[in-house]
Amino acid sequence: MNYTQTLEFLYAQLPMYQRIGSAAYKKDLTNTLALCEVLGNPHHSFKTIHVAGTNGKGSCSHSLASVFQENGYKTGLYTSPHLIDFRERIKVDGQLVSEEFVVDFVAKIAPHIESIKPSFFEITVAMAFAYFADQKVDVAIIETGLGGRLDSTNVITPEVSLITNIGFDHTDMLGETLPEIAAEKAGIIKPNVPVVIGEHQPEVEHVFIEKARSVHASLIVASEVVNANGYTTDLKGIYQKKNMVSVLATVMVLRQNGWKLDSAKIKSGLQNVVKNTGLLGRWQTIQNYPKVVCDTGHNAEGIGYIVEQLASEKYGKLHIVFGQVVGKDPRKVLKLLPKNATYYFCQPSVIRALDVNELAEIAKSENLKGSLYPEVSEAHKAALEAANENDFIFVGGSTFVVADLLSYLGNIDSKM
Repeated sequence: MNYTQTLEFLYAQLPMYQRIGSAAYKKDLTNTLALCEVLGNPHHSFKTIHVAGTNGKGSCSHSLASVFQENGYKTGLYTSPHLIDFRERIKVDGQLVSEEFVVDFVAKIAPHIESIKPSFFEITVAMAFAYFADQKVDVAIIETGLGGRLDSTNVITPEVSLITNIGFDHTDMLGETLPEIAAEKAGIIKPNVPVVIGEHQPEVEHVFIEKARSVHASLIVASEVVNANGYTTDLKGIYQKKNMVSVLATVMVLRQNGWKLDSAKIKSGLQNVVKNTGLLGRWQTIQNYPKVVCDTGHNAEGIGYIVEQLASEKYGKLHIVFGQVVGKDPRKVLKLLPKNATYYFCQPSVIRALDVNELAEIAKSENLKGSLYPEVSEAHKAALEAANENDFIFVGGSTFVVADLLSYLGNIDSKM
């Protein structure tokens, strides 16, 4: 198989959360451990940092990777989902895994797929471990996909664990209450491995304290021990201030445990996250006249930050291109959105997309008014045609809305 055929095989043949939702979520780590065993347990050959949380874990993972890169460490980075290219999930020093490695890896494990029956995510995690071992990285930043306790990444023993925050997301799999969700995220806390909790949240604090105590792991709450005064980041969005505190606390723990991370290079790492890692979709400006911004925030907490950010922007009229996927409560998010915007409701190109007619009907009940479009690209074009130069267009509601936008714009650029 060539690269395109290999991706088609991965997408079509394996249970994939993006496509089928909770049916792809495995209830234990058996498959990942079996895949790693076949590969010679590559995750044992390099140091790791494990990052979980409801919001901010992607930004924190990329920021940590950038800090390590600036300090001269050969750095692996595993994140999910990808926005444009599958290979975004697996990087070393900001460079995407090669197409050749992806093809060769899938061919290598193909004989074991029938017996192990792994999911798409389990295979990509094993692929990342194999690639990082092959590249002989000094350290790899590993972002959980969903939850923590049962997440495929949870076979590593990291140098430090970071749990950014707890909010309501994936409640159908992680639990209906914040303590239940926190318990799943706390599953990444390992014996004698320090853990950083990004935000002080009284309703879940006891979950982390009890888990850390039970495995003799030291615990610190980032917001209580560090502040971000004197630090800046190239990542835009007011929510990045909280993420920066989480990153700085994690770096503090690593330095206390012997990692050589220079103060000046920590600052330059935070200032060059996009350049060093290629992070996309975090309050990303697409154009300026009219200003078009996209963001992957997709749950109530994430959308709350976006609404706060929108309120601080200056513009004539506000246009919002918005879509969601099933498995969430759209009303929780829609009731947060500004009533004075013009909406362009759309449907991202994944099977799990929330039907645009259903989305618009719920939005109407929340006094949000707009037009319906079958695709993100159509909604984006309509917003551009309607907007004046001093207007603001926001595109989001789902990671996959942003993915469709960036893919569409990339295709346009490649044809120019």
